[in-house]
Amino acid sequence: MARLSQLSRSVAGKVVHVTGAASGMGRATAYLFGDEGAKVAVTDRFGEDAEQVAQAIRDAGGEAEAWELDVADPDAIVNVTRAIGDRFGGLDILVNNAGVGVFSKIDGDRYEEKWSWGMDILLNGPMRLVRASLPMIRASSHGRIINIASTEGLGATQGASAYTAAKHGVVGLTRALAVELGREGITVNCVCPGPINTKLTSFIDDQDKATFARRRVALQRYGEPEEVAHATLNFALPAASFMTGTTLQVDGGLWIRNA
Repeated sequence: MARLSQLSRSVAGKVVHVTGAASGMGRATAYLFGDEGAKVAVTDRFGEDAEQVAQAIRDAGGEAEAWELDVADPDAIVNVTRAIGDRFGGLDILVNNAGVGVFSKIDGDRYEEKWSWGMDILLNGPMRLVRASLPMIRASSHGRIINIASTEGLGATQGASAYTAAKHGVVGLTRALAVELGREGITVNCVCPGPINTKLTSFIDDQDKATFARRRVALQRYGEPEEVAHATLNFALPAASFMTGTTLQVDGGLWIRNA
């Protein structure tokens, strides 16, 4: 039967760089792109863990390479991005996933130190990765930038002002770059996960998670990393070529519930 549609939903053969890919949403994203036939650059500040993810993709028949990368290190970003280009011959898709939890009240001890550390990883890191990757993304016929923010980028939680400010910044960066790069055909979009079962939420007691989900989440549960990964993949598809500047909430309906 002849196809009736025009646009592809395949990323096979595309080169994708996933930061913070050794665990959680980043690992699920790297695995999913690998399953879909993309060539995956796996980076994380824990190099051995990144290599395990890359090896798993290769064992499953995919193509992947791992690098150790601290996204708070500007020189490392430049060097690793160059190495990815050398290894794969270019870059089509950048997924800025690497993150940390930064929690402190405004009058807390070492607040400014935590603020600076959080901004370097959560906001400066994505900005620097875009700058380092842009020549290759411009050379691609399939330029995609996907930033992973948080529902904290849309609202706020007490005691998390540094994290919240950084994630608001990621949403703003996404929108600004979508406008700036749109004339070149490069799309820039943002995924805002809600409550997801990752290391960032692992310290929360299961009963407390269940209570929160029952009260605040329409689906009444926490999400899984792969559910976020599929949303990320959607932005990378050739068929998503007219989607840019979009902020997609993957939160189980958190933001449609009244408190």
